[in-house]
Amino acid sequence: MPTAPPPQFPAGFRWGVSTSAYQIEGAVAEDGRGTSIWDTFAHSPGRVADGSTGDVACDHYHRHREDVALLAGLGVTAYRFSVAWPRIQPAGTGPANPAGLDFYDRLVDDLLAAGVDPVATLYHWDLPQPLEDAGGWLARDAAERFAAYADLVAARLGDRVKLWITLNEPFVHMSLGYGTGEHAPGRTLLFDAFPVAHHQLLGHGLAVAALRARTAGPVAIANNYSPVRVLGDTDADRAAGAAYEALHNRLFTDPLLGRGYPDGTLADPSVVRDGDLATIAAPIDVLGVNYYNPTGVRAPAEGSPLPFELAPVEGYPRTAFDWPVAPDGLRELLGWLRGTYGDALPPVEITESGCAYDDRPGPDGRVHDPERIAYLDGHLRAVRAALDDGVDVRGYFVWSLLDNWEWAEGFTKRFGLVHVDYATQARTPKSSYAWLRDTIAATRGEPAR
Repeated sequence: MPTAPPPQFPAGFRWGVSTSAYQIEGAVAEDGRGTSIWDTFAHSPGRVADGSTGDVACDHYHRHREDVALLAGLGVTAYRFSVAWPRIQPAGTGPANPAGLDFYDRLVDDLLAAGVDPVATLYHWDLPQPLEDAGGWLARDAAERFAAYADLVAARLGDRVKLWITLNEPFVHMSLGYGTGEHAPGRTLLFDAFPVAHHQLLGHGLAVAALRARTAGPVAIANNYSPVRVLGDTDADRAAGAAYEALHNRLFTDPLLGRGYPDGTLADPSVVRDGDLATIAAPIDVLGVNYYNPTGVRAPAEGSPLPFELAPVEGYPRTAFDWPVAPDGLRELLGWLRGTYGDALPPVEITESGCAYDDRPGPDGRVHDPERIAYLDGHLRAVRAALDDGVDVRGYFVWSLLDNWEWAEGFTKRFGLVHVDYATQARTPKSSYAWLRDTIAATRGEPAR
């Protein structure tokens, strides 16, 4: 357990936790919801580690008031959730499904009644399957469809949502969903997946315009970032590191901030039309930063189709995902963003930060997770250090409120502050929940409980 007093943060610093729709909601065939690419993927044999699906997940659709009570007890000031596109437009087009909007309407109202700011992510990877059948994000039409969907959601919730996030981790969705096939929709296009990058970014820009027309609420995007650790001292190693940095960290940031695409990443220039880059570079109010770990990179083996090879970063404790626990990487990353983009960088919020461990209730029925406490303490201190370095960081969201269905890993990885028994849906706050509650209270001058 940490023994030093928690770091202090500026007044108004946003304390939050994050979730996503397909990972927690369940109720996949209720109230008019359509099928998403993740429904299709999860029901395809061999795609998910334990053969599970998100059909029930954490049953949040029926238990959201219980989960809002957990948020209130935690003392967070914000909750980042995602809206399931197939609940709003079952076919990805056409008018809104009233029952789908009603669910999020209730959720937003209940959050506000509990003193928690709603932070809505419009796309957390659950593309309606009919749009994927029409080409998915490889097709330019998906960007237009996304903007129309954003308009429908903003028309209903725009008076109450406190921060809008257009896309979650478009790099991960492109690379794992369309590049290597580890995630839905399971395509294996490698660098031929570039149109997915452009059409997601174009959809973001068009959605920014749709949101601005409906609401005065601030708008963001949540990118996954990873500081690059070059493992080697040759020119080829350094070139590999630069190539990976351009792909992972800059491809979805340079265009947002008016720089166009990084050299060497524009694999298919024909998809970029006149005016697209200006649309993509529409000003945003916040840059969401999702951080989990640094990435080790070295020169590829001869004949590799990639310009880099990924390798483990050693010298750190490991999570159950075998990711290095490297709080210094978060400070490094935030400094890199500030140094790379300067005054063009908008205020930053850490929109995801968390760790998976094999948490189980003990004989006393409690769930003790000291590793997660150490993780959070270290990463909060890294954020405080970045603030001291001059980076404008406005908030920190823990991934995740609940143990949930972890994509291709199914139920085998637990990220939550709250343990979920998937057979009974019983929620048990872990020791990290109590630690974070007391840490948040300490920043407000409240007594620990």
